[in-house]
Amino acid sequence: MVRFTVLASGSKGNSSVITGGRTRILVDAGLSCRELFRRMRLADEDPETLDAILVTHEHQDHINGLAVTARKLGIPVYFTEGTHRAWMRWLTPRRQMTYAQWLEQCRQQAAARQAEAESAANAPEPDAPGPAQASPQPAEAIPQKDPTWLPGVEYFCAGEAFQIGDIAVSPFTIPHDAADPVGFVFQAEGVRLAVATDLGYMPPNVKAQLQGLDLLLLESNHDLEMLRDGPYPWSVKQRVLSRVGHLSNDAAAEFLETEYDGQAAYVILAHLSESNNLPDLARVTAERALSGRASLLANKLLLAEQHQPLSPINF
Repeated sequence: MVRFTVLASGSKGNSSVITGGRTRILVDAGLSCRELFRRMRLADEDPETLDAILVTHEHQDHINGLAVTARKLGIPVYFTEGTHRAWMRWLTPRRQMTYAQWLEQCRQQAAARQAEAESAANAPEPDAPGPAQASPQPAEAIPQKDPTWLPGVEYFCAGEAFQIGDIAVSPFTIPHDAADPVGFVFQAEGVRLAVATDLGYMPPNVKAQLQGLDLLLLESNHDLEMLRDGPYPWSVKQRVLSRVGHLSNDAAAEFLETEYDGQAAYVILAHLSESNNLPDLARVTAERALSGRASLLANKLLLAEQHQPLSPINF
């Protein structure tokens, strides 16, 4: 059985679960671990059966609960190398300091090392403790937990297919303002599903990937007029409208009307902006595109939601 469940989609968090055969993968972890587990259970998905986490890119609405979820379940995380590096830099930002501050830090560290050496030299020789006498390691000697530590890290490259258990994964490059963002095509038991969100436009490589599918999760982020008249600062509006921003309702509809092959049983509109879009606007724009081509009428159109999971789709 192949099963696809959208747990959340939008600017406040994105995550989906795909099951194929005996393998279950979490695609992005943009909610807290607790909320991810809650939503999985609402959708009759068992968090304990997850085998891996796949990451599209390092923006917070896609990785917010990543580390805690991976550690709690003891499962590996699959990144591109660029995305992994960007995620690590985000968790461990470098502190800016002046040259004088750096010199003072070096002086303090040298003085601390000297004091430690003198203390060790003057300390009396202790009796060799037996097993029952061994004292616990002082708290300062126990290393702090590394916020970037994960149970396992696996790298993949866009354009190079790989396998996770019973699911074949084909990552492809998308145009977005992240380090190395990707979309995915999944294949299991003869069923093909694609995830394509967070892209500023539809380049030829993406259009080629989104053919011959049984399910398509496609971004329909904003209505152009709502974005232009909306509350965002002009700089943010420019980012969203750019070729590395987000796909508008009109851009998604243009693809569905002119270059989509209509093979998918389900088209799910995703990553709708709560400030610059309305579900009815996204739906009507896509329905108009689909209704213009008789071959697409069999496609079932769904809208992914931010605050609750969609009902699982089974093949």
